[in-house]
Amino acid sequence: MSDAAQPTAAEVRAAAEAVKTALDRHLAAVERRTGDDDPAVHEAFNQLAAAGEVYDELLYDRYDEVTPFEIPGADDSLPPYAGPDEPHAVSVLIRRDYTVAEPQRLLAQAQRVEAAEFEDPLTDDDTASTVPGALGILFGEFEPDEIASRHREFGLAEGDSTLWVTAAEEAAEPGEWLDAPFEDADPQHVICRFDVSAVFDRDDSDDNDDSDDADDTYDADEPHRSLDEPAEDDLEPLDRER
Repeated sequence: MSDAAQPTAAEVRAAAEAVKTALDRHLAAVERRTGDDDPAVHEAFNQLAAAGEVYDELLYDRYDEVTPFEIPGADDSLPPYAGPDEPHAVSVLIRRDYTVAEPQRLLAQAQRVEAAEFEDPLTDDDTASTVPGALGILFGEFEPDEIASRHREFGLAEGDSTLWVTAAEEAAEPGEWLDAPFEDADPQHVICRFDVSAVFDRDDSDDNDDSDDADDTYDADEPHRSLDEPAEDDLEPLDRER
């Protein structure tokens, strides 16, 4: 880049001041938030991320330096929003990945549910004795949010998850998209997106990598609640991924 095209030192300083202002606004919004889905906090977050990006670009163009900050998110992977200005309907698309960490625990929990559901189950019904059958029983019995909050109890380990809120001009007709529910997801209609992944918690150092692995290890000896006990950390319906 030529010297003439480079931003001035004053422009870099102004961008830095904009970051400070956005940071103060974000903190104030968080302090006044009315709940986990407070739109003011979400807006302040986006403004802070945008101000940080501008500052980072000007800093690099002027001084060939970068900031140590990075906002985990999907903004760089999504095209600019091109949906309706005032959507009359929204779709919430959720994906949560799990690994079957303890198949025997999974099978045992499914068998307990099956036994409670059917007082006199058929002797030749072995649905709960297979992993696919056990998963079908548990996900048929419990809401996805309850599975998410009690996954270890069911022998599962969490992987990545994402939640997309997409806009539409009008709601779909009943049964219209059931044959292919995710086929028509348009990235340009995504209003907001929230991702959870272990990759956001990783550090470049080997020491931190080792500690991350230890944190993600499933402890088979950890005590678990029974299905009859309430889950203290159950999520509210339609939890927002962060």
